[in-house]
Formats: sequence, C-alpha cells, structure tokens
Amino acid sequence: MLAGLLLIPLAPLRARDVLISVQDGELGLALEGALVQSWDGSQHECGEDGSVRLEVPDDRQVVIRAAYPGYENGRLLVAPGGGESFTISLRQGGVMESRELVIEERRPGANEAQSGRSVAISGGDLSRSAEIGIVEDVMTSIKLLPGVGYGGAFNAMPSIRGGFPGDLRAVLDGFYVEEPYYWGGSVSIFDPKMVQSARLSHGVFSTRHGNTISGLLEVSSRRPSPTEAELELGVSTSATNFSLSQPLGGKGGVMLMGKITYWDPFVWAAKQYFEDVRMVKTAPYIRSGALSAHYAFSPDLHWTFNAFLGGDGVGVLFEDEEREGPLDNDMEFRFAWENRQGFFSTALSYAPDSDTLLKAALGAGVLREVLRQNLRQAGSVRYSDAFRAAWGTPASYPIDLDEHNHEAATFTNYQGRLDFDRALGEGFVAALGAQEIYSLWRLQDDIYMFTERPAPGKLLDASSVGHDYYEGFFMDYDLDSTNKGLGSSAYALVEYTSENKKFGAELGLRADHLYFIGRDFTIQTMPAFNPRLNLDFGVLENEGAVDALGLSLGTGLFSSLNSTLRFLEARNGIGDYQLKQDRAWTSVAGTKIDLAGSFSLSVESYFKYIFDRAYQSVLIDKDPSKQAIDFHFDGKGIVWGFDLMLQKFTSRWWDGWLSYSFTHARYKDPKAVDDPIAVGGNESVGPGWYYPSFHRFHTLNLALAFKPLTNFTIAARLGFASGAPKREVGEISSYPVLLGDGSVIEKWQRAEQYSDTSRTGFSLPFDLKFSLMGFDKKGKTKSEIYFAIENILALLYTPKSNKQFNHYTGKEEEGSDEAYELPIPMPSFGFKWSY
Repeated sequence: MLAGLLLIPLAPLRARDVLISVQDGELGLALEGALVQSWDGSQHECGEDGSVRLEVPDDRQVVIRAAYPGYENGRLLVAPGGGESFTISLRQGGVMESRELVIEERRPGANEAQSGRSVAISGGDLSRSAEIGIVEDVMTSIKLLPGVGYGGAFNAMPSIRGGFPGDLRAVLDGFYVEEPYYWGGSVSIFDPKMVQSARLSHGVFSTRHGNTISGLLEVSSRRPSPTEAELELGVSTSATNFSLSQPLGGKGGVMLMGKITYWDPFVWAAKQYFEDVRMVKTAPYIRSGALSAHYAFSPDLHWTFNAFLGGDGVGVLFEDEEREGPLDNDMEFRFAWENRQGFFSTALSYAPDSDTLLKAALGAGVLREVLRQNLRQAGSVRYSDAFRAAWGTPASYPIDLDEHNHEAATFTNYQGRLDFDRALGEGFVAALGAQEIYSLWRLQDDIYMFTERPAPGKLLDASSVGHDYYEGFFMDYDLDSTNKGLGSSAYALVEYTSENKKFGAELGLRADHLYFIGRDFTIQTMPAFNPRLNLDFGVLENEGAVDALGLSLGTGLFSSLNSTLRFLEARNGIGDYQLKQDRAWTSVAGTKIDLAGSFSLSVESYFKYIFDRAYQSVLIDKDPSKQAIDFHFDGKGIVWGFDLMLQKFTSRWWDGWLSYSFTHARYKDPKAVDDPIAVGGNESVGPGWYYPSFHRFHTLNLALAFKPLTNFTIAARLGFASGAPKREVGEISSYPVLLGDGSVIEKWQRAEQYSDTSRTGFSLPFDLKFSLMGFDKKGKTKSEIYFAIENILALLYTPKSNKQFNHYTGKEEEGSDEAYELPIPMPSFGFKWSY
C-alpha cells in the first residue's frame, strides 16, 4: 500500500495515446527502424510504416525525440490537449518542421545559425548546391550565403564582408586547418560527401573562437551511424568517392572516406581539339582520404577522432613561336605544382553532472607545397623606326632570358584546447577555455628574373635629348626562413537566457598572444584583448502570420596574425613589441522574422574598423645585398554594409533562398608606394584610401529547388555581382631601358593608375542541375543521378576588363579582356548510391 502511494507522483495524472510517424522529409518515405525516444527515456523502434504508438501525459508538455542513421536527430514538443497523431519529417543534416508539431530547435538548415553571428547550410541545401561542377566543393555552397563576396568559379578564397580573402579561417570539428585548399586556393579540401554541415561566422561570434578578423568557417564532418553499417559510392565528372561506416556496438562508429580524380582521359580528349590544352603535361589531380570515429563510453563520456590526408598537383609545358610584327621569339614555359597535407584531431567530452561539461582536444597537421616555374625565351625584337632614329640603335636587339621561381614551403602545427562550461542556474551559463597552437613555418624561395626599375635623372639619346628611363637587370633573390610561433589564447564568458526566452545575452573576453621564434632572433608581442557583447531580444511569437520576430545587437574586437609575417627574417629589423596582430572592431545589428508558410527573412547591417593591419614594401635592387622587405603595422580599413536572406524552408514542391549583400570596403596603407615595380602593400596603389582588388559593391544569389515529382528535383542558381576594381589605363608608348652593358633596348608600357570609379563588367552566373533519385520501399537503399551545367550565359555574355598587351611590341592581345571568368558553359554529371 505504501509503495503504491509512493509511486503515484511518478506516474502521469492523465495520459493519452499518440501515434508518432517518422519519414524522409524530401521523399516522403516511411523510415522503418527509426528510433523514437519517449518522454520517460524509453526507446521504441518504428515498424514497416515508420510509426510507433506512445503514451504521453496530458497534463504537461513533454519532448519526444527521433533518430535515424544518416539523418539529423529530430525533437518535438507535445503539448497537453493536442492531437493524437504527429509526423516527424527528417532530412540529411537538417530537421524539418511539420504543421502538426512544434520544433524545439531552430528551423531546418538554420539549426546552427545565429542572428548577428553566423549563417549555416546543411543537408539537402548543401548537397544540391555543392555537388555540382568539375570539382564538388563545399565552398560552392558557402559562396551563395549572404556576406560572401563573389570571386568567380575557381576561387575557394572569397572575401567575407569586405575582408581580405586570406583572413578567412577554417575549422574542421574544432581543428584549425592551416591551408584548407587544393591548387593554391582554387578549391577547398572540404568534399560535400564528407561534410554534415558548415557554418560561416562573420558577425560578432562568441569569444570561444578567434584567430580571424573576417570570418570563421566551421565545418562538421559526417558522423558514422552507431547502429548500422553504411556504404556510399559516388561518381562525378572528374572524381570517384566512397565512404564506408561500421557501427561499434551501438555506442559509436567509424567511417572511412576517399576521393580520387581522373582528369587524364578528359585532358587527353581535349588535346585532340583544343591546341591550348596540349600544354598540360600532368593532368590536374586530387587524392584524399579521411577517417572519422566517435564512441560513447557512457551517456556522459564521448570520444571523437578525425584524420585527413590529401594531395594535389598539376604540370604544364607551354611552347610557343611568337612571330608577330617586330617580334621573333621562341618561348618555353614550365610549371609544376605539388601539395601534400595531412592532419588529425581527437577530442574527449565529459559531463560529470547535468550542469557541467568538460572538453579536451588535441591535434597536429603538416602541409608541404612545392612550386617550380621556368621561363626560357630566345629570339629578337626589331626597334621601331622612331626609336632607332632617336637612339641610333641597330635594327634589332636579342632576347636571351632564362628565368625561374622555385619555392618550397612546409607548415607544421600542433594544437591543444580545453573548454569548461557550467550552468549556474536561473538561465546563466559560464564558460572558460584555453588553447595553444605551436606552428613551424619553413619557406625556401629562389627567384631569378629580369626586372626593371625607374632610374634617377635623364638618359640622353643620340640628339642629346633627355628621357626618363629604366634600368634593366636580373634580380637574384634567395629566401630561406625557418620560424616558429607559439600562439596562446584564453577566453571567459557568461551567457544568459530568460525563462521565457525573450532576452538573451553573451558577454565574453578573449586574449590572444604570439611569441615569435626566428632562426637567430625572437620577437615578443603584446597580447590582443578582445571583449565581445551580444544581445538578443524576442519581440514577437505566434502573432498572426508571424511565428517569431527577434532582434540582435553585437559589438566586439577581433585579432589574427597576418600570413605574410610567417616568413620574417632578422634582417627585417623588427624588435620586441613592434610586431602586431591585425585587429578589427566589429558591430552588427540584425533582425530575423519567421513567417507562416515556412518563410524566414533576416537582415543584418554591420560596421568594421580595421587597424594595425600588416603590409609590406619590397625594395628591388640589382645589388642583392640591398634588396629588402619592409614590414609595416599601420594599415587601416573601414568596411560597412548590410546583408539580407529570404529563405523558403524545405517543402513538398519547392524551397530555396535569396541572398543579397552590399559591401563598402576601403583600405589604407600609409607607407605604400604606387609603383608596380616596387611592390607597396597588398594592392600597390599608394598611401591613400582605396578599394581592394576583390571588392564588389553588390552580390546577389538566388538558389531554388523545384520538385515536380517526389524523386525528381530541378535546382537553379542565378547570381549577379557588380564589377571589381581595375586600373585606369591610357596610351601605350615605348620607353628606353638601359642594360648593364651600356646598351639601350626598347620596351612598351601603358599609362595606368588607380581609380575609385574604374570597374570591370558585372558577372552573371547561371547554373542548372537536374537530379533523379531512386529508393527501395523500405528506404534503406538510395541512389541519385544528376546532370548539371554551369555558367550557361557565358555564350551570351562575359564581363570585360582591361586588355593585356605585349611589352615587346606594344600590341594589345585580342580576347585578353575577359575578367577571369569561365569563357564557356561547363557541363557536369554525378551518380551516388548508398545503403
């Protein structure tokens, strides 16, 4: 009797039966075997119809969870007095919202996004937009998000909200990747088939992260299923992929992934029809493999492990006989590029109680890049009649050049990190953390090339007329630097969320410090303190057509080490506390409104003041001992703009998003020189304010997916980007170059200067992708075949820039005014099968 009375409070006073159905959100298939966890912790497996019946209390709200291998977990809140049947629609990488239920987490595709801080993409949105083109790449999807500047097709290093492309840092499952690129930045190492989701943080993100003043790309790798073995095979235009996962006793799993390209047949075929392709001797290639594992020793103790190994390369031999007007020249150009990289990371997370979380992570990585360029020219150039008359030269002068640039770089880093989170009650959470990154940078560079520099005074011609002239000489420059950096970071923060979730705040402080160790010198630096504050306001909820309306405000400081500083030498003369990290003060104001019908609109405005930015000036001299690189730390930048994103979440017939970004970015390098011979700053435009070469005022992307059939999707992407800066050019004229033997040769130059108003033509990319999916009745076997074509409008329009010209003849080269775009449409196809 007493025992019965004690058990009464543990049972619901009133209960009702509900039917929970779990299905694939895109295909509408019942997910047989899906695991449903009831409010009381009991677990139930769905039958052939993908459903299970549960008993839930009718006197309070409870949470029901659903999981299925290969899909993101779903959660729903069952309210008292609600309906008797509910459907949870899951998709790969995202949770979909149904009309019958309330999702406790954020909406699909945005479950990792935070207004004023970041945007995210996952699941079907990621695969549809990234699995396209000659090389399938997650950055193809990232470049469609608001705040990302347009940079063209083969460019995985975009500008993030007006920042320099190199400012973007990438993190894979918490590990900072030194150079996450193939082919020198043309594509990234993040294959969409190895990625679960990607989040781009370009606002005032948490003090948990740093080492960037522009943006942080957080990539989450695919997790293997803890209950079922899975196999996936993929074949695309130029590559074959596979992934194989094996469960580990229901507590974890291990997944092996691989990728190999096979461009050789395509290059061979192209050589039969296109003469320019015949110069490719080593077809571009990519080889990569990845390993992912996780294991739950207990519900409170989890372990993860990731490893990656990849390589890429290309080889070119270009031979040309130039017989144009006064030019009689035989040219041979050899180019070879090889890149190898690998890294691993492991992490252990432990929750000793429901209010505490501890996490420790370790990792290491190495990168090796080798570049070899050789240019050989032999022939002659006839002087123009006017030049011969003025200088009394013979009819022609010989060309005999043998130039090279050989570069080898090795980057190694070791990382360790500790994080501690503690719920303090009443909506407060405190967090502390520290990170150490030990880096080793080795660069060997051997440059031998003919160059020119303006000479002082006047050079007299045969008639004793004075002319401005250049000195011509061979520059012999060698660099062999080995440097180390010990980067130390620590953060502390407090988060608060009100009980009704109408208000949230995060206040944190991060400190980043670098100790620089050269081959025969050291540099101590001042730590960079980066306080950050974010405020979130829930204004409306379930008011008419408005599901939710929120406002966000944020402001904070950020810091990062400029990549050019990795190769400092003692001769650069930088002492203690003179080396500075790039800094930025960023402020963001945003609003997000979720509307009925699965629509969402977010608008964010931002302002960034960049200071202490490093840049360099290079002094070129015919005496190698006088060549020098001067580093400066007074660069500035003012960037402001706004982004918007209108999103239609996954539905039966269509979904997609429209993103627009306006960016106004101006930089200043006070000690730079506007001289294309003596390089000043990163842009060589002088000491005044300028728009950087990658800047575009307007970038718009429309990404839509239409589903006329449950297994057939048409995905379209239309983009628009205003023009990038270009030099303002004038007439082409000849000028004298005095060589070391006293002879004078004729070269041609074009008058040009930086201009705030001179721009290339706008870009208008348009891509289409057709996908056909197949599946068995139980949904365990899936297949997809797609055909796509990129840059469809290239046959009708290509943006224009300045024409190039021959410095020996002064003649402009026809067809050389295309602004670095694909000149023709590019078809691609792919096939994917999974079980």
